[in-house]
Amino acid sequence: MELHEPDLAAVPVTAVLAALADDVRLQIVRALAEGGEYACNTFEIGVSKATRSHHLKVLREAGLTRTRAAGTSRYVRLRREELDRLYPGLLDAVLAPRPPA
Repeated sequence: MELHEPDLAAVPVTAVLAALADDVRLQIVRALAEGGEYACNTFEIGVSKATRSHHLKVLREAGLTRTRAAGTSRYVRLRREELDRLYPGLLDAVLAPRPPA
């Protein structure tokens, strides 16, 4: 099964922002921003497996992540370098800690 991973330059910034606007997806991106590659089933984000899969798909199709298949497992990583090159400062701004309310 081949996964759709768009050329990030072809993805409108509005699609990237929409993908980052969801709290669950932002939680996944924060975990991925710590570096490395994670098995898709290792995210403990308080949602069902189907919902987690949906959020990972949205991130992938918005060009934020890359997914690698290895047997029956899927591994995901953030496309940090590409994102920083095309949208400088975007991830830093989105991932910055929020000031206390």
